[in-house]
Amino acid sequence: MDIFDFAMEKERLAEKMYRDLAAKAPAKGLISIFSMLADEEHSHFELVSKMKQDVPAEVEDTILLTNSKTIFAKMRQSGENFDFSISEVDLYKKAQQMEKDSRDFYLQKAQDSENPHHKKIFNQLAEEEGKHYFLLENIIEFVSRPQNWLENAEFHHLEQY
Repeated sequence: MDIFDFAMEKERLAEKMYRDLAAKAPAKGLISIFSMLADEEHSHFELVSKMKQDVPAEVEDTILLTNSKTIFAKMRQSGENFDFSISEVDLYKKAQQMEKDSRDFYLQKAQDSENPHHKKIFNQLAEEEGKHYFLLENIIEFVSRPQNWLENAEFHHLEQY
C-alpha cells in the first residue's frame, strides 16, 4: 500500500468513526460536532485522493472550532442535563489518540516528502488533525465535568486555536 492509499484509508476510517460517534452521541450538540468532524475527514480523504492523482489541491480553511464554540454555548444555554457514560468518554479518548496519530503521521510524511506541494499539504493536514485533537480534548473535558468546563472556562479553550 502506498503512502496515499494508507492516508486515504486512515481518513476513511476516521470519517466512519465520527459518523458512528454522532449516531451514538447523547446530545444534539455533540451530534453536530461529530458530524462536522466526519465531514472534515471526508474532505481530507478527497484531498489525499487528489494528491495521489497529482491533481492540484489545497486544504480549505474551516470554521470547525468557531462552530463548535457556538454549539457548546447553545448546550450551556439549553440547561440540558448531560449524562455521559465512562465508555463514551473512552471512545472520545480513542478518537483523540487517533487524531494525534494522524497528526504525527502527516508531520512525518511532510518531513519525508521531496515534493514541496505535498510537503505543504501534509503539514496543513497535520495542523487540521491537531485542531481535531484539541477539539476532542475539549469534548472530553466537557463530558467529564460539564458544569466546571462551562462555568469556569467561558470557552477560552477554543480560542487558543
